[in-house]
Amino acid sequence: MTDPSWQPGAWPPHQGPSHQGPPHQGLPAMRPAQGQPSMLAAHSDRERAVDVLRAGFAEGRLQKEEYERRVERAYQARTVGDLSLLVADLPQGPAAFQQAPMVVPPTFMPAAPTNGKATAAMVCGIATFFTFGASAVPAVILGHMARAEIRQTHEQGDGQAVAGLALGWLAIVGWALLLLLIVSAASG
Repeated sequence: MTDPSWQPGAWPPHQGPSHQGPPHQGLPAMRPAQGQPSMLAAHSDRERAVDVLRAGFAEGRLQKEEYERRVERAYQARTVGDLSLLVADLPQGPAAFQQAPMVVPPTFMPAAPTNGKATAAMVCGIATFFTFGASAVPAVILGHMARAEIRQTHEQGDGQAVAGLALGWLAIVGWALLLLLIVSAASG
C-alpha cells in the first residue's frame, strides 16, 4: 500500500499546493481501517455510495461543493473501506457497506432427519388392519420409544409416532373388546 493516494495529504491526486482549499475540507481521510483489510470496491458498491450521497444532498446534509467532491471520490475509490468513509457521517452510510452475516432462512436449511422408530411405529399401526392386530403391540412399543428419542435428539417424526401409537392402541382396545364380547356371549 505505497500508493500516494492513501496518504492523508495526497488527495486529490496530481494536485499540488496550487489547488483551491485544503484537500480534506469536510471530508474524512481516505485511509484503510487499521487492522482490517478492505475489500476492493465493485461498481455496484460505488453506485450505492453515490446513492447515499445523493440522498444526503437532497436532505440538505451536504453542500453542493462537498457533495460533488464526495461523488468524485466515490467513483475513484478503490476499496469498500474508502467508500464507507465517504458516507460514514450520513444516515444509512456505514450500514450499506458492512458485511452482514449470512442468515439462511429455515425454509432452506436441511431438515432434521426423521426418527426411524417413528416411521416403523406408523407402519406397524397401519398394518394392524391387515394383520388382524398382530402388529399393534410393536406399534405401541415403537411409538413410545420413538417419542422418547425425539424429545432427546429433536428429530422429526413425532406425528408418525403418535399415529402409530393411536392405531396400535385402537387395535389393542378393539381386539380386547371383541374378546370380551365373545367371552360374555359364550358364558351367557
